[in-house]
Amino acid sequence: MSTRSIGQEFTKGLWNENPVLRQLLGLCPTLAVTGWVINGLAMGLATSFVLIFSSIVVSIIKKLIPSQVRIASYIVIIATFVTVADRFLAAYFPDISKDLGPYVPLIVVNCIILGRQEAFSSKNSVGRSLIDALGMSSGFVLTLLVLSSIREILGSGTYLGHQVMGSWFTPWIIMILPAGAFLALGILLGIALHIEKKTKSRI
Repeated sequence: MSTRSIGQEFTKGLWNENPVLRQLLGLCPTLAVTGWVINGLAMGLATSFVLIFSSIVVSIIKKLIPSQVRIASYIVIIATFVTVADRFLAAYFPDISKDLGPYVPLIVVNCIILGRQEAFSSKNSVGRSLIDALGMSSGFVLTLLVLSSIREILGSGTYLGHQVMGSWFTPWIIMILPAGAFLALGILLGIALHIEKKTKSRI
């Protein structure tokens, strides 16, 4: 059982245990869909939906799941909510669904979601599992939002499809290509590491 306060349980996902910047989890969608802000936001929200509801269900039925089949059971639960998210996007946001391609179905095997079920939801109460999922989801969405903002602004001069850079700006095409994803993420990881070292040196 966790000994953190409710506030600490939530905020750990924003920084100390940020799934992307600190744990390096979920890097496949992080790199693949953040060329445009709308796609990064959609992926972040879809992943959050799956993580939150999967965590609640796993926490509720954790005592009913035999330890021998717990991972398989988690995957079935996660896949159910992934299907809901995938069909919702296809029905109401077909353009975004098409842009995201296979990455929404691949949420089933996202290490962030499966990891939180095994490490937290299966060992804690429904309330704490919900707070944990909300914190991790917020950290993931914020990271995708920052990364996709950098890539779209520098790569095309737009933000959410609206022109934000003047005629003087020449788009850095590399930023909307796969290489740009690695470059932008590397810079963010470097900044995160620098902040961590500065914080520790002051303690």
